[in-house]
Amino acid sequence: MNKCSFCGRNEKDVNLLIAGISGHICDSCIEQAHGIVNEEMKRKSSFSSSKLELRKPHEIKDFLDQYVIGQDTAKKFLSVAVYNHYKRVTQASDDDTEIEKSNIALVGRTGTGKTLLARTIAKMLDVPFTIVDATVLTEAGYVGEDIESVLTRLLQAADYDVEAAERGIVFIDELDKIARKGDNPSITRDVSGEGVQQGLLKLLEGSVINVPPQGGRKHPDQKMIAVNTKNILFMCGGAFDGIDRKIANRLNTTVVGYAAAKETSHIDRENLLQYIAPQDLKSFGLIPEIIGRLPVLTYLDPLDRDALKKILVEPKNSIIKQYKKLFKMDGIELSFDSTVLDFVVDKAIEFKLGARGLRSICEHIMVDAMYDAPSKQKDKVRITLKYARNKLSDIDAQRLKVA
Repeated sequence: MNKCSFCGRNEKDVNLLIAGISGHICDSCIEQAHGIVNEEMKRKSSFSSSKLELRKPHEIKDFLDQYVIGQDTAKKFLSVAVYNHYKRVTQASDDDTEIEKSNIALVGRTGTGKTLLARTIAKMLDVPFTIVDATVLTEAGYVGEDIESVLTRLLQAADYDVEAAERGIVFIDELDKIARKGDNPSITRDVSGEGVQQGLLKLLEGSVINVPPQGGRKHPDQKMIAVNTKNILFMCGGAFDGIDRKIANRLNTTVVGYAAAKETSHIDRENLLQYIAPQDLKSFGLIPEIIGRLPVLTYLDPLDRDALKKILVEPKNSIIKQYKKLFKMDGIELSFDSTVLDFVVDKAIEFKLGARGLRSICEHIMVDAMYDAPSKQKDKVRITLKYARNKLSDIDAQRLKVA
């Protein structure tokens, strides 16, 4: 009786037995082999084996335009910084001139697209990317996460391919939450503020860090993975709530009297972030050393009504397109009245939630339709202004903010 040359099972014990020149293989072994081949091909085509495709600044910005609405200034700064960084990484040094790394600081209100910009650039470059929340970081020995956990996340994103991780992108969110708690150094320990900033210095400037492979605390006899951060691009983002007052004070300190009105009349007081400078970050609570290691400083404009409406419909992965795709999977054609989009935008502005609030508002409007439509076997679903108003009539703004 014929049997599988791999697992040894007889012909009667398998569904299918395929004959070869000098052996047989069963359907179960074929499925397992197929899975092994896929995993091996995926590993071989990972970040490190694929050559980094370097795009010019204009091409980077054009790609960002497909996913992020507005923010042209931030896009331009990011495009140039990323282009120069990976140009530095990919080209061999042929003289004594060593190009410094240009880490990036993004300052903007919540929901303006800081994280989206970083994620979109990583998607375009096809490099390992991770987002780390600075609020959980503490000094070594205290409850919270060590600084090295930043690189542990990056290693996990690179499937523990150290070579790939060493040219990845790390986005450190909520950078403003680790600001020094006072203008003067405190006698007591600031374990989640200035202490974390001091710990981040060695990561940002470029050095070899011993990283615990599974995260957690370091302990003796633990096997470490050495990661060189020299070619890792760090992007730091934060809302820096209240920094506009620091900017306003700086802009008004050098002028006094009647001439002050003339010299400051050109200042746009509705968007003071556009005048941000490194000294403003210092007065907010970042230490000078860390500001020096974030040489590229740019801002994100607050989103106006037109920008919010474009965000709803224009990007490749816009919120409305996502809902339409979800309904299409059930064979349902979803449509929105134009007045509904205006209503959602007005509510987002009223609640001061930024682009992130658009999703929360849409979820509250769409939840009943998504619950009922698949069971009712409808071909079309239309969202009207009256329907949207009814769904939001009993929603508290505070609930949306929490969501």
